[in-house]
Amino acid sequence: MKQLQNSLFLLLFLSALAASCGKKESGQLVGVMDRPKWKGINPYGMVYIPSGTLHVGAGDEDLSRQLVQRPKSISIQGFFMDDTEITNNEYRQFVQWVIDSIAHRKLDHIIEETENDQGEPMLDWDQDIDWEADAEEGDGALEDMYYAGNERFAGRKELDVSKLVFEFQWYDWQKAAHDRNSNRTSHIHKEKIKIYPDSLAWVRDYAYSYNEPMTRNYFWHPAFDDYPVVGVNWKMSKAFCYWRSKLWDMYSEDGINTEDFRLPTEHEWEWAARGTHAESNYPWGGYYTRNAKGCLLANFKPGRGNYPEDGGLYTVKADAYYPNDYGLYCMAGNVAEWTETAFYENAYTFMHDLNPDIRYDAKEEDPETAKRKVIRGGSWKDVAFFLQNSTRSWEYQDTTKCYIGFRCVLTFLGRSINDF
Repeated sequence: MKQLQNSLFLLLFLSALAASCGKKESGQLVGVMDRPKWKGINPYGMVYIPSGTLHVGAGDEDLSRQLVQRPKSISIQGFFMDDTEITNNEYRQFVQWVIDSIAHRKLDHIIEETENDQGEPMLDWDQDIDWEADAEEGDGALEDMYYAGNERFAGRKELDVSKLVFEFQWYDWQKAAHDRNSNRTSHIHKEKIKIYPDSLAWVRDYAYSYNEPMTRNYFWHPAFDDYPVVGVNWKMSKAFCYWRSKLWDMYSEDGINTEDFRLPTEHEWEWAARGTHAESNYPWGGYYTRNAKGCLLANFKPGRGNYPEDGGLYTVKADAYYPNDYGLYCMAGNVAEWTETAFYENAYTFMHDLNPDIRYDAKEEDPETAKRKVIRGGSWKDVAFFLQNSTRSWEYQDTTKCYIGFRCVLTFLGRSINDF
């Protein structure tokens, strides 16, 4: 019995000693002990892309572009990537949030004595927005959110989508790093942008072609909920990423989500598209656009314009066709995708080999060539050349097209997901 008591006293002493080692007054260098635990994250709808080395440059069959895409070996940090392009319904969540936020402000649904990051009173999202009651009044607080007078078509009461404006922010880390004596506020940029998809792109992009049904239905009709969103320019995509980050942080339980959602860099996109197949032409790991049975493996423009041969006349569902070995769908075809990277023909000659990324904040007064951003993957209207993993293409950042969408990435914090 006495031996048992001694053992218990010894156990209590060791426990107290261990506990004291974590306190400041212990005098030992043990670090800050009340740090939150980090067990990694698993973002919904995203897949993990591990770090690795990628050999970039023109394909062997594209010798004419060797001076534009000089071969180079680069290394990429691990990240999470959306397994599909952002769909109409996912983007509609963003649009609906903007609509509701405008309505709450007009109805004075605010929480007293509180402020958001912009110093404005915080909205009370728990209050209901009675759209029907406001509409019946005829001159309610929400009336100016709709088209009025001669702008109405066939007497329909429809939201004026030009008033759906969202303010997003971004921090210029490059300028901050090279201008140490500047004020921090000079690196914080705020921009307001209209965020409703440009559905008229379905008509504008083609001459003498009947695509009005797509204009009228593609973004809002439930038949297209799981199809990739189009008609969004580069800045609209960035605004979505900013909003998604704020939403993610708002519901974070531990409050330590330090990285934001963003567009992938050009070479993050290529590394993910290759899906462990370093030398293959296409994301599925092969050199051809058909499998052994002769079936097409992506949504593009086969032959001389047999659009429906691959199973889709226009776009198809974002998870159509088989994914690559990372679990990513439609990294070739369906819609081309915006990247974060500015387009320069000779970029491969001067970019770094560690997480290469070339950015440029183009101003309105800049020449058109300065507003080019890299797009990757090809689309439903492109020939097979643009579907190749190595093919670079571009579009102006303020341009909306019915064949360009995007997906988000999130930098992985740590060496490998296997560490958790």
